[in-house]
Amino acid sequence: MSKIEIKVPTIGESVTEVTLASWLVEDGDYVKLDQPLAEFESDKATFEMPAEVAGTITRVAKEGDDIKVGGLVAYIDTDAAAPQKESPQSTVDSPQKNEEIKVEEKKQEHEVVAQTTVDNGQSTVDKSYATGTPSPSAKKILDEKGVDAKDVQGSGVDGRITKEDALKSQESGAKSQDKKEEVKETVAAKQPTIEKVSGDFSRSERSEKMTRMRKTISRRLVAVKNETAMLTTFNEVDMTRIHEIRAQYKKAFEEKKGIGLGFMSFFTKACALALQKYPAINAYIDDENIIYHDYCDISIAVSTPKGLVVPVIRNAESLSFAEVEKEVKRLALLGRDGALTLQDMEGGTFTITNGGVFGSLMSTPIINQPQSAILGMHKIQDRPMAINGKVEIRPMMYLALSYDHRIVDGKESVGFLVTVKDYLENPEKMLFGDDPVRTLLEL
Repeated sequence: MSKIEIKVPTIGESVTEVTLASWLVEDGDYVKLDQPLAEFESDKATFEMPAEVAGTITRVAKEGDDIKVGGLVAYIDTDAAAPQKESPQSTVDSPQKNEEIKVEEKKQEHEVVAQTTVDNGQSTVDKSYATGTPSPSAKKILDEKGVDAKDVQGSGVDGRITKEDALKSQESGAKSQDKKEEVKETVAAKQPTIEKVSGDFSRSERSEKMTRMRKTISRRLVAVKNETAMLTTFNEVDMTRIHEIRAQYKKAFEEKKGIGLGFMSFFTKACALALQKYPAINAYIDDENIIYHDYCDISIAVSTPKGLVVPVIRNAESLSFAEVEKEVKRLALLGRDGALTLQDMEGGTFTITNGGVFGSLMSTPIINQPQSAILGMHKIQDRPMAINGKVEIRPMMYLALSYDHRIVDGKESVGFLVTVKDYLENPEKMLFGDDPVRTLLEL
């Protein structure tokens, strides 16, 4: 017998251990080449492990086990043959077989039962083995209907269940089930009820093991609070102009580009332009060195059923609005389906998180290490604002920039946030530069 060891593959340089989330095959199953065997969770993503060879699998690891990279997960016996598919003819009764069934039924129906004498001297018929026993054809019908023979009254010789009895069993079975439910309800009604002391509430507790991703998130959040000098500065942005552009061009944009014009493209482009003006926001500390980036790989916080993930939009500074929107949609769908890879989430020089989709009016986002800053978007809410000496109702949003004060000074953080605000309130600058009129004259 030839057994192949199935081990946890190398996923990435930073990943040394994974958690077996779930098995996708049963122990002893015959698996095909490249068939998904199990689902694993790393610190950053969930991935499936395919079969390296075909054969019968013997599981070694259990669901919930933490396994080192290269650790043994299962064996696959390559000498095992693939299971033979059942021939369609085998499930169809041949004429000869049907004839044998009819002969057997006739023989059983004409059997003579034994007679006994009871205490009063009268002769009566004892129950034989045939009582309540279905004939072969009746048994086949009952099995197909999922009806228990005990629930069927036989009308044949000695109480044997005939084919006709089986055909009529569906209706009677339903009635029997109704009676059982009535009995259950009656018994339940008679059961004494336990009155709770203070209304209908529960004090029960349950324990649930943290996923590897949740443990990683919690560990990193604590590290950020302990290892960085994190501060947060706030500002507010008037979303009127963006609302007007979306209302005017959203339909035409979607027809031409094949994607909707959302808010994220405006914020991503505004941040990418501001990061080029304030390089410290787009840098991080490596021991005693500061690493600056000439590119903007912007992480977008996405909420998934398994926790918060931050896939990356690569070179956001070079992308158009449509390209940003398509990338945001692609990453969001992958996150929802749990299909994000490590490559989708590695790197990132700056993060944008949107608590506004959950209704948050203001919050303090936490830096995504080793990055030096993160921008928090919030709920858009109509508020009275003083505009040119008049009070007007404007759609306003609070912005929050959390930054590492070890590398980013207060002047730079405020300047960056004001620049983002300026681009969002004047979106034309993102298209034509800081001086749109001059740009138009040069064209």
